[in-house]
Amino acid sequence: MTGEYFSARFAPCSSAKRVTCIVDGDTIWMNGTKIRIADINTPETTGAKCPRERALGDRATRRMMALLNQSPFAMRAGLRDEDRYGRKLRIITRGGQSLGNQLVAEGLAEPWQGRRKNWC
Repeated sequence: MTGEYFSARFAPCSSAKRVTCIVDGDTIWMNGTKIRIADINTPETTGAKCPRERALGDRATRRMMALLNQSPFAMRAGLRDEDRYGRKLRIITRGGQSLGNQLVAEGLAEPWQGRRKNWC
């Protein structure tokens, strides 16, 4: 799943079988593969620690979904191919620019630093 361009229609994931959908601002399913966006951390939507985190997480999810649905994008592996949960680690770009960095610039994510931030 690297080095080529992808185009897909993302919608929020449901309890049905996950094929191509968005879980939250930094986790998607693409063609049946679970992918963690490797260069960012976004607020949680499920298991949020406070209402502010949940609201920011919802905004980050909607924004990433809009960016993914906008036009074709590329994916490349992060520093590792997979995380300890079996998710593929990918940096998603369009025109050489990270979609994750766009969320960071908009205040909806932080650069991934090896641990999760307290958003509350």
